[in-house]
Amino acid sequence: MAYDRRDPRPAARAQVPAARAALFLDLDGTLAALAPTPGEVTPDPGRTAFLRRACEALNGRLAVISGRTLEEIDRILESATPCAAGVHGLELRDPSGGVTAPEPHRELQRAVDSLRFHAEARPGLLVEEKALGVALHYRAVPEERAGALALAKHVADSTGLALQEGHDVVELRTPGPDKGEAVRAFMEAAPFKGAVPIFVGDDLTDEAGFAAAQALGGAGVLVGSDRPTAAAGRLADVADVFAWIERSLTSGVFTVEERV
Repeated sequence: MAYDRRDPRPAARAQVPAARAALFLDLDGTLAALAPTPGEVTPDPGRTAFLRRACEALNGRLAVISGRTLEEIDRILESATPCAAGVHGLELRDPSGGVTAPEPHRELQRAVDSLRFHAEARPGLLVEEKALGVALHYRAVPEERAGALALAKHVADSTGLALQEGHDVVELRTPGPDKGEAVRAFMEAAPFKGAVPIFVGDDLTDEAGFAAAQALGGAGVLVGSDRPTAAAGRLADVADVFAWIERSLTSGVFTVEERV
């Protein structure tokens, strides 16, 4: 069935002409395979060239929306995407290059100190500091998940920082826009305004992006194993994401198949 912007429910098979599509892409787990540590995700010339070509084919209607900072997005993607949002939507760079971001939360350093103290006594935990947040990664020691989450909840409750879970990570960040609000912000201005948004991501943090895309007449696409989600479609892995984009640009239609 063709995609109807007036129907807020995910269609069983949504078809969006490439000439009207706006593509919003997560980074880790979507454009790049997950790595043991954030720093091990590196630039890839083939990916960079592909994203630049896709952005040009969509007349600029492509943005990366990631939990990473804008600086990290640009490092990994070699500045291939002019439009981007970092720290789950807190940092936003518009098509003109203008960047908006809130001031860091006044209790952020306290949170950093608490997570570092916790990690020092538990080898394998990794603390990642960001200008607007701090993340505690437990991918190397999954048995530490419960303790990491309990600590993060305590710190969030005592500081007012926002708590966010992801793949093998728990994060405390300055309260503010999420990935869904970043999608809405992009969709309010050219070249995105009037387009049909498609959000592609793999993590729990991408659910807000899926919901926003659907509410704006588009759809979400989950990457990886199926789970309860607001996404209408699903792709198997990073390679499948690139194959799907390539196929869609070649055919002139982005097809979001029902999840199977």
